[in-house]
Amino acid sequence: MITTVEKALFLKSVPLFAALPGEELAELALIAAEVDADAGEEVVREGEAGDALYLVVEGKLRVLRGGRELTRLGEREPFGEMALLDPGPRSATVRAETDVRLLRIGREEFEELLTDRPAVARGVIAVLVRRLRETAPA
Repeated sequence: MITTVEKALFLKSVPLFAALPGEELAELALIAAEVDADAGEEVVREGEAGDALYLVVEGKLRVLRGGRELTRLGEREPFGEMALLDPGPRSATVRAETDVRLLRIGREEFEELLTDRPAVARGVIAVLVRRLRETAPA
């Protein structure tokens, strides 16, 4: 079991949240739930409604679209971040390649946090915009 302090330290090491001040990280750590998945298990499925962001604490995952592998994920990598802002369908399936430990931040809990801590929203939105720019065709 990961303590709240360990969660906050982990979140600080993830680029998505690295710029957030300690107080906001602590609040975020409080809503981050630890989730384990076995090798071969689907964590999210393409086409399902998105409801959470996941961060890889331990293990490796494969990202698949239409059955084709797009990429692999490892420690400190996020997936599902768009679900924090939009409940639209998942664009890919994420399957555990090994046993994994994840932190899950649900959209509802995140929205409640944003009401009290708008700096969290600004930080996350800035990173999402940067990531979109990096992946957009030139």
